Amino acid sequence: MSATRLRSEQPRAAVPQTLPRLLAGISPAGRPVTLEEHLDRYGALRRGRDLIDLVEASGLQGRGGAAFPTATKLRAVASRRGRAVVVVNGTEGEPASGKDKVLLRCVPHLVLDGAVAAAEAVGAREAFVAVADGATAEAEAIAEAIESRRRRKLDGRVGLRLVAVPARFVAGEETALVQFLNGGPARPTFTPPRPFERGVGGAPTLVQNAETLAHIAQVARFGPAWFRRVGTPAEPGSALVTLSGAVTRPGVYEVALGSPLRDLLAQAGGAREDVQAYLVGGYFGTWVGAEAAAGLRLSEADVSLGARAIVALPSRACGLAESARIARYLSDESAVQCGPCVHGLGAIADALERLAAGERTDRRDRIERWVAAVRGRGACAHPDGASRFAASALEVFAREVELHLRQGRCGGSRR
Repeated sequence: MSATRLRSEQPRAAVPQTLPRLLAGISPAGRPVTLEEHLDRYGALRRGRDLIDLVEASGLQGRGGAAFPTATKLRAVASRRGRAVVVVNGTEGEPASGKDKVLLRCVPHLVLDGAVAAAEAVGAREAFVAVADGATAEAEAIAEAIESRRRRKLDGRVGLRLVAVPARFVAGEETALVQFLNGGPARPTFTPPRPFERGVGGAPTLVQNAETLAHIAQVARFGPAWFRRVGTPAEPGSALVTLSGAVTRPGVYEVALGSPLRDLLAQAGGAREDVQAYLVGGYFGTWVGAEAAAGLRLSEADVSLGARAIVALPSRACGLAESARIARYLSDESAVQCGPCVHGLGAIADALERLAAGERTDRRDRIERWVAAVRGRGACAHPDGASRFAASALEVFAREVELHLRQGRCGGSRR
């Protein structure tokens, strides 16, 4: 990640007036911001139960993929009886995303501030920070940040604890995290009860994405009106987007929600070769053809942003082959506990692989049938996301499918 993309032009301890917000003050070398540097920039954290009202007024929506109203989640946990628990979801199982890793590695105290503020707002005294097993740099940054805060007695009665979670796609689903913290496998569970009703240790539990908590820390300091200065009325604030593929400078960028995709591409130096399509939302997202993407805004009103990971697919690549690869990955990452995942996703991946390999049997009707059959039928959203992705592949790469059926290939390469 270049210094240009991470540089802050704001004076220290000033309210951020422009972007970047979350990425302000990150070291050009990418080292973690120290506690002293963090406090020098932001000052003391405003804490208290009125945080929920501030977050509600800000309109902040979750940045983990579902875009659920954050205040609603906070209030649901706060309204339950018993001592609550907070879980920071920093697992980031989405292969195309790196935004949460950047936050955990570079500005860990901003995430931890949000966790502590949320814990105090819902009446929790314990917050787990879940990081994927193998994310060494992120785990080390968080561990050091927790220790430095403990030495300063910064977090009052809230205890912070780092936990390593298996590095699997479904392990970051909130019920999977709860089950893992309760001593079970990191697999989604059938609900109800939801975590806010009975989660870690049977307590009401708030599971919140790392980026969402970083935003909470800033709303607590600067207020909802400040938060709404960027974005749209329906989708206020900024968001981190991971941009990869055929762009000049891949990386994590902070953008105002509602911004045109072309503005993000310009920040990244533009495309480094012709692009035929963009995968918007990561592996649970959808393909958008280059022509349609020309007017696309980074808004849920235009397209489901999911984990806010965007991949630019070059024209030289075979979109069908790339879709088959991702479909197989999603099938293999199933928790293997529901029929729609075990059988349906495997059948969809197999059919896409056969089409990509040049088998002349037209399997599109079967794929569409399987997509409809698995949608909404799993213990979690895994079959929904995978089926949505597959459906978009058939639509956007219809020409490639026809070429494969007629002549065994489309001329594109495998990435």
